[in-house]
Amino acid sequence: MGKCAKHDSFEYLNSCLYFAAMTLSRAITQMAEEEFRATGLSPTYAFLVMVVNERQGISQKELAGILHLAPSTITRFIDKLERKRIVRRTGEGKVRRVYPTEAGMRMQEQIAGCWASLYERYSRILGKRNGEALTEQIDRAGLELERHL
Repeated sequence: MGKCAKHDSFEYLNSCLYFAAMTLSRAITQMAEEEFRATGLSPTYAFLVMVVNERQGISQKELAGILHLAPSTITRFIDKLERKRIVRRTGEGKVRRVYPTEAGMRMQEQIAGCWASLYERYSRILGKRNGEALTEQIDRAGLELERHL
């Protein structure tokens, strides 16, 4: 019987991948939101801006793949960023491409600084090597689980 199938509720919380991932998600999300507060963007929005700045003219479909988000979520994010005049969208047939505005480009350095601060913050807590190993393991596990959805 797998660890998540045990009958003691505390064993669920302490040995189940789902609960462990949720605990980690809450903690790292709180840290990231604190680091990105100065940008006026959530970490996910900031990463989207960073990708658009680096890959000008990227399609919404490509963005969805990179960020592991549903296309409808990407559309909502881009709508909001367009209203803030951080990105702009163009249509080429069925393909919608996203470009940075000057305001979006000016945010690049600040966004990169926030990512660096977040990395340093969790590295101080977990240790640099442990943080990097954990990131690699989580990334591999997430991709493997997504393949089976």
